[in-house]
Amino acid sequence: MFKQISALTKLNIRSIPQRWGMSLATVFSVALVVLVLMAFLAMANGFRATLSGSGSTEVAVMLRKGAQAELNSGVSLAQLRLIREAPGIARNADGNSIVSGELYVIVDGLKRTTMTDVNLPLRGVEPDALVLRQGLKITHGHMFSSGSNELIVGEAILREFAGFDLGSEVRLGTATWKVVGVFSTGGTVFESEIWADAGSIQSLYQRGSGYQSVRAKLDGADGLKALQDWAENEPTLDLDIITEKEFFSSQASGITNIILYMGWPLAIIMAFGALAGAWNTMYASVEARTREIATLRAIGFAGFAAFVSTLVEALLLAFVGGLVGSMIAWLVFNGISASTLGGNFTQVVFAFEVTGEAVQSGIVMALIIGLLGGIIPSIRAARVPLLSVHSG
Repeated sequence: MFKQISALTKLNIRSIPQRWGMSLATVFSVALVVLVLMAFLAMANGFRATLSGSGSTEVAVMLRKGAQAELNSGVSLAQLRLIREAPGIARNADGNSIVSGELYVIVDGLKRTTMTDVNLPLRGVEPDALVLRQGLKITHGHMFSSGSNELIVGEAILREFAGFDLGSEVRLGTATWKVVGVFSTGGTVFESEIWADAGSIQSLYQRGSGYQSVRAKLDGADGLKALQDWAENEPTLDLDIITEKEFFSSQASGITNIILYMGWPLAIIMAFGALAGAWNTMYASVEARTREIATLRAIGFAGFAAFVSTLVEALLLAFVGGLVGSMIAWLVFNGISASTLGGNFTQVVFAFEVTGEAVQSGIVMALIIGLLGGIIPSIRAARVPLLSVHSG
């Protein structure tokens, strides 16, 4: 039986050039499905990698209890002062706690590629913010001055959005700001932000003396637990306290799921079209070789061998389509820079990432199309009547 299957499979493959038009259409349609699926997977993987790769387990983020994002959180000046004296927080050489009260404001921006309006994050920070971001460095220009209308922008902001070149002046809200520096954090989400002095943001955006979040450097492995236990027993505090790593991971999962919920249904809908194409191709293959298959059956080849060989042909065409789609996806999408709305309704810049798991998902999708598209024609091949040898 194995020899029969092998012989018929080789025969089928050799005859593919005789049907190159329909075979190529099947490969193309499967490749298109895989390409669309992998585009969404690469987008989701890149977004997840950017957010999940941001933040530190050594930094605590404090938000108002129940707030899912900085945008809808609030922390008073009195609470911030109390936090500065809390246990579990690391201190610098001068004995001061390493803490940054921060604000988060949505401002208008202009995307370079499409020249469309977008929401960008303007973050007000205190001096310790630089210590709290691992790997942060000013790559061009200098740090903004306290109390000034000066900005520093992340490299992703400079790359993706117009008007933030070093030395330029930009209108944000009711004030004119000057870009005095560009910073890098190694590709994390912070590079999608614009930074300014927290006091300036409070004044120009009429935020009073309050903040929206607090970041603090934790004092060792037990620092988070000590800080959380202390906060639970403070009646004036009503805060959720987690590590910065956990904060960004939770944000990443929500947006990533939305991207995948869009990508998979679209790919499945398109797969029905590819399935129809594979079905037609294999049916045409069987019909064109009805006399040949009947002859082989007459000389002793089993119907099961005809079934398997036809199905293998369908799977092979689908597999080639999967490989082509995966290769195109890698060439076109891998590493491409893009931006989408994050958890705070502002743009997050990230790079598409075509992973091995995404390629595997694409190939599996292709093989499923080949299996479903080839199963009925394969049954037809197995049931070709022996009398067909006398037809034509």
